Amino acid sequence: MTIGTPSPDLPPGTPSGTPSGLPADTPSGSRAAGATHPPDRAALRRVAAAALVGTAIEFYDFFIYGTAAALVFGRVFFPELGATGALLAAFSVYAVAFLARPLGAVLFGHFGDRLGRKATLVVSLLLMGLSTAAVGLLPGYGPWGAWAPALLTLLRFCQGVGLGGEWGGAALLLAEYAPAGRRGRYGGFLQLGPCVGFFLATGAFLALSTGLSESAFLAWGWRVPFLLSFALVLVGLFVRLRIAETPLFLGEPARARVPVAELLRSYARPVLLGGGAIVVGYGMFYLTTTYALAHATADLGMARTLVLELLMAGAVAKAGAVWAAAAAADRFGRRRVLVAATVAAALWAPLLFPLLEAGGTGPAAVALIGAMTLLGAMLGPVASYLPELFPTRVRYTGAALTYNLGGVVGGATAPLVATRLTAVYGTAEPVGWYLAALAGVSLLCLWVLPETRGRDLAERHGRALAVGGGAAAGG
Repeated sequence: MTIGTPSPDLPPGTPSGTPSGLPADTPSGSRAAGATHPPDRAALRRVAAAALVGTAIEFYDFFIYGTAAALVFGRVFFPELGATGALLAAFSVYAVAFLARPLGAVLFGHFGDRLGRKATLVVSLLLMGLSTAAVGLLPGYGPWGAWAPALLTLLRFCQGVGLGGEWGGAALLLAEYAPAGRRGRYGGFLQLGPCVGFFLATGAFLALSTGLSESAFLAWGWRVPFLLSFALVLVGLFVRLRIAETPLFLGEPARARVPVAELLRSYARPVLLGGGAIVVGYGMFYLTTTYALAHATADLGMARTLVLELLMAGAVAKAGAVWAAAAAADRFGRRRVLVAATVAAALWAPLLFPLLEAGGTGPAAVALIGAMTLLGAMLGPVASYLPELFPTRVRYTGAALTYNLGGVVGGATAPLVATRLTAVYGTAEPVGWYLAALAGVSLLCLWVLPETRGRDLAERHGRALAVGGGAAAGG
């Protein structure tokens, strides 16, 4: 079954002609230069390194807020609300970034589709890094009163805008450079970035928790991971400024005037269904990390260092699963791998929190590391799958908006819902069923979406190619 009707190659009103970035030897209206002249291996390695390093730094910046929110932000910025109220307030500010991410996707997607992927990614890195570092300089509630949480909220919003433009652009760098038969594997480099970022963020807090007293950690130690962002931004800029624009973008004969308008007019369904397909991945990650860290240390009395160590081990397991799933996506198809991983997550979800609450290091390790492994399997194919749903002229906006819409439902609300469910029922067991319900939503969306393995990214496909159903889609 095919949903929608074919749309013409170029929507009405689209300007024709050669864009300013098009090489002189590439005729207007032809397929992108990269479709027939793939980049050499050295250029592809630079792009893969730029995607991995830049994304690792941006997600490090994003993740350290989640860790700090679970451990200290309630006491630093919301001390008058009580334990549960302070945690809910910290998680509410945490959620602000997810609400800002679709805005960042539209903003950076506009310039990424109009002006180019490379320059847009440099700006997103600067916005994210400087906003994160500023959190490390922000006074707490004591000296500044209500201004402190207000500015924390603003900086978190800026973080979200920056990250909203990061993932989609980095995914396009790899998708538009990589050979079609290895697009899934190269997309795996991008998905290793969040694994590295989470490992570094968790490791920084583990080192500080181990080396500092509780009072020192609460007074100034938590600020150190945020201030390190200044140095990491310089590293990211060095790597990203050395890459070239993608051949597919340079070869696009006509740029969209307002990419988001064209996207929502012609590709609204793949945006919504793609976002729904990755909701469970977001939910599992933030319930396994941010919420589980808070629940295990505050409610179950587990040592902070133990939980951080288990999460670091989980990050390693997640990276291995990402790499295996990304390779499998080239062999078996993106959609098939995503469906298998999502089914496994749905079966695992009801076991996650009963294992965590069973007591002892062994059950906790099985719960957290098992969830992180399944998460890696779900995320591995995503960096190749989402860009393949959209044509070049709106691909940045499409991939970024789709990815970040999934984060609003799966990432922004999950810790808040989980905290409330635990407060009402006195146990986190219902949180697992909530996660299983998110997996059901993702499976329904995946059933309607098509298989995209082997799709030629130089083709300007319409809605009929963007969304298909069930067996007709090759799934």
